[in-house]
Amino acid sequence: MRDPLKLHVEPTLESATLVAAFEGWNDAGEAASSAAHYVREAIRAVPLAEIDGEDFLDFTVRRPMVYSADDGSRAIEWPATRFTYGRSDGARELVVAIGAEPHLRWRAYCDAFVALCRRVSVRRVVLLGAYVADVVYSRPVDVTGFATEPTRLREIGVSPSHYEGPTGIVGVLGERLREEGCEVISLWAGLPHYISVSPNPRGSLALVQKLVAGLPLSIDEEPLRSEAAAFEQRISSIVSSDPELSEYVRQLKRREFAQ
Repeated sequence: MRDPLKLHVEPTLESATLVAAFEGWNDAGEAASSAAHYVREAIRAVPLAEIDGEDFLDFTVRRPMVYSADDGSRAIEWPATRFTYGRSDGARELVVAIGAEPHLRWRAYCDAFVALCRRVSVRRVVLLGAYVADVVYSRPVDVTGFATEPTRLREIGVSPSHYEGPTGIVGVLGERLREEGCEVISLWAGLPHYISVSPNPRGSLALVQKLVAGLPLSIDEEPLRSEAAAFEQRISSIVSSDPELSEYVRQLKRREFAQ
C-alpha cells in the first residue's frame, strides 16, 4: 500500500506541540474543530503535511468538494487530515491537525499520524473534543480531560474524565501516542444536548482558553469571546421563546442546585 502521509515541507522543529481536532463524532457543535481552526488562524500557520483520506474515509459519507476557478476550470478537493505549522510569539512551535474522523482502518491511520509526529519531532499532543450532556446552556462550559501527566490538568483547572464506553479516534489516537512515549493531553467541552446549533463558539472558547493556559500560548481571544457572547444571546432568545425548552432548562437548573 502506498504511504498515505505526504509532507509538503520538512522543517526543523524542536519539541513541537501538536493540536488536533476531528470533525464528526468527537466534535459536538463543531466546537473542537472550530477551536483548532481558530488557533491555526491565530498563529498564521502554513501547510506542513496531510494524511490522504483514500484509505480511511468512506467518500459517500464524507464527500469530496468541487470548486470552480476564475478561469472556469473545475477542481476536486479530496478529504484529508491536513497539518499546518507556525509559531506563537515567534517562539513556541505549534503543529495544528484538522480532519474528519476516519471511517476505516484506525490502526493504520494512527500509524501515519505517529509517523508525522516522529518526522517533525512532536513531543506533546493536545487532542480536542466536544460532547453533548445535560448541562445548562448559560453556565460556563465545563471542560474535562485526560493527561499522561495528571498535574497538567490540575494546573489549568480541568477535572479528569471518568468516561467509560464507546470511543472515537481521539481516544484511540491518544492511547497510541501514549504508548509511543508522547505526552498527551485530551480536552473535552461539555455542551447542551438540546441546543443543536453549530458551530458553538462557547465550546470553542472554553477549549481555546484551557489550551492557552496549559501550553501556555499568547493568542488574542477577543474575537472568539465576541462570537461566544453573541451566540449566548441568540440561544437565550431561542430558549425564552419556546415554553417547553424553557421548562426543561428550569428543571436542569433545579437539579443542578439540588446536587
